[in-house]
Amino acid sequence: MNIKKVLLAVLILSLIYLFFTFDLGQYLNLHYLKSQQQVMVAHYNAHPVQTLITYFAIYVAVTGLSLPGATLLTLIAGAIFGLAWGLVVVSFASSLGATLAFLVSRFVFRDLVQRRFGDNLEAINRGIKKDGAFYLFTLRLVPAIPFFILNLAMGLTPIRTLTFYLVSQVGMLAGTLVYVNAGTQLAELESLQGILSPGLIFSFVLLGIFPLLAKKLSETIQARRIFRGYTKPRVFDANLVVIGAGSAGLVSAYIAAAVKAKVILIEKHKMGGDCLNTGCVPSKALLRSAKYLKLIDRAQEFGFKTAKVDFDFSEVMERVQRVIEKIEPHDSVERYSKLGVECLQGEAKITSPYTVEVNGRTLRTRSIIIAAGARPFVPPIKGIEDMAYWTSDNLWQIRRRPDRLVVLGGGPIGCELAQAFTRFGVQVTQVEMLPRIMIREDPEISQMIMERFRDEGIDVRVEHEAKRFIIENAQKTLICDHKGTEVRIEFDELLVAVGRIANTQGYGLEDLDISLTSSHTVEVNEYLQTRFPNIYACGDVAGPYQFTHTAAHQAWYAAINALFGSLRQYKADYSVIPWATFTDPEVARVGLNEQEAKQRNINYEITRYGLDDLDRAIADEAAHGLIKVLTVPGKDKILGAIIVGEHAAELIAEYVSAMRHGLGMNKILGTIHIYPTLTEANKYAAGAWKRAHVPQGLLKWVKRYHRWRRNNHEPTVEK
Repeated sequence: MNIKKVLLAVLILSLIYLFFTFDLGQYLNLHYLKSQQQVMVAHYNAHPVQTLITYFAIYVAVTGLSLPGATLLTLIAGAIFGLAWGLVVVSFASSLGATLAFLVSRFVFRDLVQRRFGDNLEAINRGIKKDGAFYLFTLRLVPAIPFFILNLAMGLTPIRTLTFYLVSQVGMLAGTLVYVNAGTQLAELESLQGILSPGLIFSFVLLGIFPLLAKKLSETIQARRIFRGYTKPRVFDANLVVIGAGSAGLVSAYIAAAVKAKVILIEKHKMGGDCLNTGCVPSKALLRSAKYLKLIDRAQEFGFKTAKVDFDFSEVMERVQRVIEKIEPHDSVERYSKLGVECLQGEAKITSPYTVEVNGRTLRTRSIIIAAGARPFVPPIKGIEDMAYWTSDNLWQIRRRPDRLVVLGGGPIGCELAQAFTRFGVQVTQVEMLPRIMIREDPEISQMIMERFRDEGIDVRVEHEAKRFIIENAQKTLICDHKGTEVRIEFDELLVAVGRIANTQGYGLEDLDISLTSSHTVEVNEYLQTRFPNIYACGDVAGPYQFTHTAAHQAWYAAINALFGSLRQYKADYSVIPWATFTDPEVARVGLNEQEAKQRNINYEITRYGLDDLDRAIADEAAHGLIKVLTVPGKDKILGAIIVGEHAAELIAEYVSAMRHGLGMNKILGTIHIYPTLTEANKYAAGAWKRAHVPQGLLKWVKRYHRWRRNNHEPTVEK
């Protein structure tokens, strides 16, 4: 910071210091206004120009220095100068003062802030350069944040000074009018009884409802601006068109039909989406068969001398298809048609905020929900296209078991399938570029799963970055970098499981300039709206969580807002989101884990309960894993829970419910759990928390009480 900036900062801080030291704020309150009102009015009548100039200078100084009192000064203007002159002088003084505060912030702090936080502010800077005037105008209309903070914050952005002044002049005019008018009414207040005068009551009512009116006006202006160039149909074919028939799309259509709206559901492939056809359902069917094989291998643990099973891998994969076929009717065209949904198969294209084209037909609709889902991400690694690789999309078509399989990725999908194929007798090498698998979980959880994997024969290669794939002498080989050393891994088949990417192309988003996030999902606000307030997105295509249950959760908000948003809108609630990785043992979580709490600087306490101590787990030969609960220090409020063990995805439900409804560890401890069950583990974890929070001082007195009773004393009971 150069000397000029330092001197200016010192000067401003000195003036602010003097303001508070000499308690100048005492002259900016309603009591002083009333006591001096007649004097000020008389002085104004005698010296109008001098009074206006003095007042103007004081107002500019107060707002320019971001001092408290601007609201009172605005009321004073109405009380002394009346509505017309008060509006004029305050309008220009407030805009000039705001611009001075803006310039001071820009001169002293902008370079420093942009240099230090430039990367984080890049998106904001782009938005300000593109639509800064509109954003500022909206904020001036609806004072959601104090104007002095807005003045300083805008000084840190690239908005032009002249633009800032002109927009402030216009944007603050409506609010200034309301407050000056209130000041004129306060000037008429002669006694406490006058507080009930119609004029003053109207002014205060106006002050109260102005933010709501301004917000509505802002939304109307924004909508007109966004929809400019698009013709709104006179009549509509549907209340809602849903693009995509996966979890989010099906739930959206179901809700719309349930409330008797006309809804059209468009799917270009299969009803049920990824979850039914290529994701949750087939993977869990495969995992169940693989777990059965593992139980056979553990026959001696259950008291059997030997056990064996013959299997044909192709028949296992056929079973997976049978499971899909059995669940298909739940998501079928027939079922949804009976519910009142018009189901269309074809590729949809959004041609305007009000129209969607499919199969040569143009559908006119009031609202649109984008539920286009996601697809496996294939990293651009040299040679990968020559590997005829598998993903979670095409894996279910195979019928021949490979001998050697490389699983690329250490996330949930990669971990689940790596363990499954190992149990079918495949030699599996799992390659992960990060220091550990399941990186979103705490290190101790990742370590537990990695140790189990290695015990089962999986060759887990962490800190191995895939560089290229080659074929030499008909042999497929992966070349990795491991801490600077080249590592070669030979294999027969490759499964790519490094994550999923939202489907955002091919159906019109680019033509409508609907923005994407840095994660390549459709950008939505808290109501799941895109830049067009009648176009919503939910599920994997919108993020931030790519879970089937989260997609269904979002779909409720998207559908209700799309159909009834003009009456009331609901913000999507992500406060309690559970998920599970269906390895063996399962890993389930809700809320914070330790690494997230540390990253967010949230204080917490840890309670652990080992499942090796649980009767039912011991009886089931499943006495491994743990329950780990994060709570607020000194309180039983649950911040998060992690369970590793048999049926962890079911056990976590009690913590999900507790967090959702504000129940703590004491309530779980006080709930009766059936014996012997795995769910008792939740109660024992709560008991472990309770033992750690026993009031030791009180127990000392209780101990004395019992000793006193042993000496044959009787307590005195008051009647």
